[in-house]
Amino acid sequence: MLEATDLVKDFGGLRAVNRVSFKVAEGTITGLIGPNGAGKTTLFNMLAGALRPTSGRIAFQGHRIDGRPPHAIFHTGLVRTFQIPRPFAEMTVLENVMLVPLDQRGERFWNNWVRRGAVRSEERATRERARATLAFLGLERLAGEYAKNLSGGQQKLLEIARALMAEPRLILLDEPGAGVNPTLLGTIMDKIQEIHARGVSFLIIEHNMDLIAALCDPVLVMAQGGLLMEGPPDAVRRDPRVLEAYLGGAPA
Repeated sequence: MLEATDLVKDFGGLRAVNRVSFKVAEGTITGLIGPNGAGKTTLFNMLAGALRPTSGRIAFQGHRIDGRPPHAIFHTGLVRTFQIPRPFAEMTVLENVMLVPLDQRGERFWNNWVRRGAVRSEERATRERARATLAFLGLERLAGEYAKNLSGGQQKLLEIARALMAEPRLILLDEPGAGVNPTLLGTIMDKIQEIHARGVSFLIIEHNMDLIAALCDPVLVMAQGGLLMEGPPDAVRRDPRVLEAYLGGAPA
């Protein structure tokens, strides 16, 4: 579904990602782990189009996407979330979710005069789908709340809601468990599994090894800009190279 081949990203004299190759198979929840500075976020930024690779290639569903802008990659069904959520703070939760669907008629200002009925009909349908998405994620009661007032965990759920409104094929989740209390973390994990059951694949950056072990197979391990290994979570947790690079040299 997603294939990276010999990806390199240099920042001046610093090589942040060094000839990384991997595949994400359709129907999987793939994990991506590694110590701070391993190059995980830089890799995500290249996959999502926020950074252009220095060299190498990225293909999604058989089509090359490296070097394309983020909005064009978004249109292909490859959607990302952020470690630090980025909602429109002064808009409501519902408005944040309703903004996502592509090519809404109301975005063309003349349609609001010459095709008012069609605009209103589409907006009603979008509102209903947005409310259903919020209800699925347990955010329906917060639909009228400003996004800036949500807790960190609630903003993570809002990120997922916005991703779902794009009807994605693959979601890149950047540390969905970071800064989230245990109750909401359990909710996020449950929802990832439910979304996956609907046919959506995932690539997840995460430091929480319990989350990785519970959700992900296979797991990719990065260290010092390169891909250290790939395998099932149990094998990864026990690999001496991972223990040294990521887990401090002691069994988890």
